[in-house]
Amino acid sequence: MSSNTQPNKKGLLIVISGPSGVGKGTVLKEYLTERADSVYYSVSATTRNPRPGEQNGVHYHFVTVSEFEKLIEQDGVLEYAKYSGNYYGTPKAPVEKALNEGRDVILEIEVQGAQKVLEKMPEAVSVFVMPPSMTELKRRLVDRNTEDEQTVKRRLDAAVDEMKKAHDYDYIVINDTVDSALCQLRTVIAAAKTTAKKQKDFIDEVILNA
Repeated sequence: MSSNTQPNKKGLLIVISGPSGVGKGTVLKEYLTERADSVYYSVSATTRNPRPGEQNGVHYHFVTVSEFEKLIEQDGVLEYAKYSGNYYGTPKAPVEKALNEGRDVILEIEVQGAQKVLEKMPEAVSVFVMPPSMTELKRRLVDRNTEDEQTVKRRLDAAVDEMKKAHDYDYIVINDTVDSALCQLRTVIAAAKTTAKKQKDFIDEVILNA
């Protein structure tokens, strides 16, 4: 085998979902800080106007309706949906570019969008972030102190529906504490990279050079 051969040259696409309030954003922020040079966090595109403090390319890629619809026509989005008259979706080109450069890509997305991505890119690894209990999830939502009781109840009802889809994911990460969830996420991604399916090219090359 040549000396410059490296197993697993292409990056890994990691699709992460979880109910509102579970803390997946906090866990991902820690993970991305650790691996800033080797991991790309996919930024969604939207046709809505930026809110105060939001930066183009950081919080969203802000595009026009015609630009977004052109992306749809050209199969340039991995998934998309329309809410309150605005499009939201995942641009395909930057994801594929990062993967081909050997960088892992993290796509934080809701359940319906995740299913669409996995249909197009079945090689992706899916991770669902669970709360340790519904009681704890409710406490976290209430402690945010940003929504009234009725809204919290709607989020909890939605969380139950989302968690029913967790059975369809490859891995589960339980966010009891940020440190424990971060440790689980590291382990999951490391394990996913060593599957025989992911290492097929490496295995074949070793055999070829036997």
